[in-house]
Formats: sequence, structure tokens, C-alpha cells
Amino acid sequence: FCSRTLNLRSIRCIGYDMDYTLIHYKVTEWEGRAYHYAKENLKQVGFPVDDLHFNPELVCRGLIIDKSLGNMVKVDRFGYVRRAMHGTRRLSHRETHEIYGRQLVDLREKRWLFLNTLFSVSEGCLYAQLVEMLDSGGLKIPTESGDYMQLSYEQLFNAVSKALFKAHVEGRLKADVMRDPEKYVEFDREVALTLLDQREAGKKLALITNSDWEYTKVMMAQVIDRFLPKGMTWREIFHVIIVSARKPAFFSQSMPLYEIVTEDGMMREKFRMKEGRIYSGGSASMVEKLFNCERDDIMYIGDHIFTDVNVAKLYMRWRTALIVREVEEEVVAMDRGRQHTQELHSLIKSKEQCANILNHIRTELHRYRGLGLKSSLFNASSEKELYETMGRLLGTMVEYDNKIAPMLYQEGSHFNPYWGYISRAGYADKSHLMRQIEKYADVYTSRVSNFLRYTPYMYFRASKQSLAHHRNLDQYRQEVKTFPALTLCFLLPYCLHFSSFNSPHCLLLLAVHSLGFLTPSPLPFSPHSPIPHPPLLFTRAATGPRKRA
Repeated sequence: FCSRTLNLRSIRCIGYDMDYTLIHYKVTEWEGRAYHYAKENLKQVGFPVDDLHFNPELVCRGLIIDKSLGNMVKVDRFGYVRRAMHGTRRLSHRETHEIYGRQLVDLREKRWLFLNTLFSVSEGCLYAQLVEMLDSGGLKIPTESGDYMQLSYEQLFNAVSKALFKAHVEGRLKADVMRDPEKYVEFDREVALTLLDQREAGKKLALITNSDWEYTKVMMAQVIDRFLPKGMTWREIFHVIIVSARKPAFFSQSMPLYEIVTEDGMMREKFRMKEGRIYSGGSASMVEKLFNCERDDIMYIGDHIFTDVNVAKLYMRWRTALIVREVEEEVVAMDRGRQHTQELHSLIKSKEQCANILNHIRTELHRYRGLGLKSSLFNASSEKELYETMGRLLGTMVEYDNKIAPMLYQEGSHFNPYWGYISRAGYADKSHLMRQIEKYADVYTSRVSNFLRYTPYMYFRASKQSLAHHRNLDQYRQEVKTFPALTLCFLLPYCLHFSSFNSPHCLLLLAVHSLGFLTPSPLPFSPHSPIPHPPLLFTRAATGPRKRA
């Protein structure tokens, strides 16, 4: 999926991350194991965590943790909270609004933490469960004095984060994966062919990973070598291999460079890179000098929206591709939920049409009472009858709301029962994650092997972006004649459906006021001329003084 036009033919060098990019882990197994070791680390310092179990559905990529209130929130592209969960309980729309209202989430504040990779799933899950324990009084941690420790939500998060960090760096988790890769890794035979195609097309390939050399050489051999031609190894694919890269500093700073000269990881200091070597550390500028290319000549592919994509784009101006594995499941879920979405859209549109008529009637009454002006609406109805019609319209809108509210609550549940689609926040807007992807990733896809279907010479073109004022002429025809045309063409069937409209007076009101505007003439304006207001035939009221509504 292309956000910014990208010509692969002009790319001379492609850099790859390893974890969740070239190697995709089975999320439930890998993150479940990380969760297990984090629990053990918390148990060692007194946390009662034996009864907790990993639930990957509680968290998805793109959520934001509110460390001050113990919430997880989903934010739209403008920074407003659209969904929230406290502990393991999803908050209602009213609760969410009461807590956050029109507050903007600013990720520069230490209060917020953006969960922008699949490695965050275990962290978010464990934190949510412990928040629930803390609120219920079940999180009692004894101190040396015999009292119980009083934790804030932020202190609780720091404890979880520290436990999970220890689980990743102490080595047990990686040892489990190296010992049984089939249990934790999803093998993709097409990754190897994708890399070979790119190399044969003249691209310089670089592996740039934060993982250490011992883990990298074992895992790449297990995942890639089995799908290569006989006698070939993964090391022959890459023109340079960089481990312990310390991203994001790799892209923004000048770091020391060491060449790995033995299989057990012995290193010597170097000051520039050479092809065919294996390095630890270094910087992105060294890669540019090695291949004599820069900026638009290089593309980096990774799974982390910040350390892989954001920083590479911000500091180096490299072209970028983001691996978002969840896209595959989301596309399938959207297809399964298509009927639900269409029904919801139809109900919302019908409610908007009712509101449109209601607002026009209200405006006409204000003009009559305040300015003494009558429109053709009063030819069929008295003032009292118009107020009665407004009441019926309000009742109809309540009926629509009763249908719409539960459907909005369930929107996206085909993908995740708590958070819906990762790309959307609310019914009609993009999520903060999607906004970040569009801004920093030139292209995004679910797996590296998808590039195999497009060849190393593909010209990816961004789709035409739709703005609020980009409407076709048919839509203009309907919207310019806002109230009257919509009344007869769209709302009349709904009027017949609801018992509150089954009166000759109401139907006559709708029909008479609409017919005056239904003409077979072509569009009365060009796309470049100002859009006219619907024609209103005002007459001065015959009797009575002017009154303010």
C-alpha cells in the first residue's frame, strides 16, 4: 500500500530490520513467553501474579498508555481519544468523554506511551491486568517494615516496563526461541527469493538490526538458509551485516564501529565499512559512504514506526517501508464486517437526513417569528403543525440513535473485540497510528515477501487523496438542493416506515415543500462558480407583530 510514490528501479540500496520484519514471530507464542518471564520477574519482588494469564486481544498496536490514570486509549489522527479501557474494562462513550473530553494527547508528555510495535502486546496486557488488581485491592506488595506498598498507576507501569525489559535482555527468552524456532517463528519461504531477486537486480542489501550477533546468526540461518539454493547461506545475500545497531541512535548520531572477526563475536574497532563484512554499531552515514548513495537512493524496511521508519525519514531522508503484519487480518475482517458497516452507514445517513429537515423547519420558524418572513413551507402547515412535526422528527432520530449506538460500539469487533480496526479511530476517521504510517512510511505491507509480487523494478503510485471538498457533480446536485430534494427522494420512504409519520398532514408537508425544487434541468452552476443557496420564497406575514424566537 503506497502513501508516497516510490520507484523501486531508482533504489540502489535496501536496508532490512530483522525481528518482525525478515523474521516474523508467532505473536501469541513469542509475546506469551515474554509475558511469562515478566511475570516471574514481578513475582520475585512480591507481586501476586500467579493467577494472571496472557490475553493478546486486550492490546493491539497503536494504542497509547495513560500512565497517570491507568488507562489505555485509542486516539484519532487529530489527537482526540475515541476509545478507552481502564484495566480490562472498556469504558463507555460517556465515561471516555467525561475523562478526556476535548483533551489532546501529546506524546511529547511523559504521561503517554505509544505502543507502536508487536513487542508492546505483552507489556500492555500485563499492565492492564495489574491495574485491575490495583483497583480491586488485590495488588498487595509487602515491604520490609511489614506494611504494603502503595503504588500509583505510573509506578505500576514502571514496574511492569522494568520487568519486561529484564525479560528481553537477560537472555532466557532468546534462548528459548533459538532452541525451538519452529514454535516461535512463522516461516516464509518467499522471503529468501525476494531478497535474491533484489540482489540480482543490482540492489545493495544491508541487514541493520538491534539484535546481537549470536542471536542474529542463529535465527537468520534457521529462517533463511533452508529456502536458499544448495550451498548458499544468508550471509551471501547481504553486502553488509550490522548487528547491535542501537537504533534509533544509528540514524541520528555517529556511533563507534566494530568489525566482528570471529564466530564467537570477537571485535576490533574500525572507522569505515567495507562490503562483505559484519559489524557492530556504526551509523547510517557510514552505510551511505559504503555504497556511495544517499537519501532517495536508499530504502529502509522495518516494523517499528519510530526507531525504523520515523527516524530514518526524519534524519536521513531515506525512503521507508513499514511492515504491519496486522494488515492481513484487518483486510479479511473488514470484508467480513462489510454488511455491518453498510447498515451502520445507511442508518447514520438516514438520521442526518432527518436532522437536515428538522433544522430547516427550525430555521423557517425562527425567520417567521423573528423577522416576520414566511416561506412556502407555511402554505401547507400552520406554526403549531410545524412544531408537532419537529417533535415527530426528534422521536425518529431517537429511534435511529437506539440502533446506531450499539452498532458503533461493535464496529471493528470482527478484528478486535475491544479496539476494532487498528487503522481507524471511531466510525469515520483514521487512527493516530495510521496517520503516523502515512506520514513516515512511503509504503506499508504485511510482510517482506509481498515485494516478490511486484518485482524490484515496480513503480508504486500513491492513490489520489480525497479531501472534504472533493465531491462529484452528482453529490453536488443532491447537496445544493439540500432539504427539498432529499426530503422526497430519500426521506419519504423512511417517513412511511415509522408510525409517527403515518399521517396525511405530514406526508403532504414533505411532498409539497419538495416538489417545488424537483426539476429535470441540468446543474444550475458550474464546478467553478459559487454554490447557490436553495431558493426560498419569503413573504411578509400578513398579521401579527414581529416576535423573537
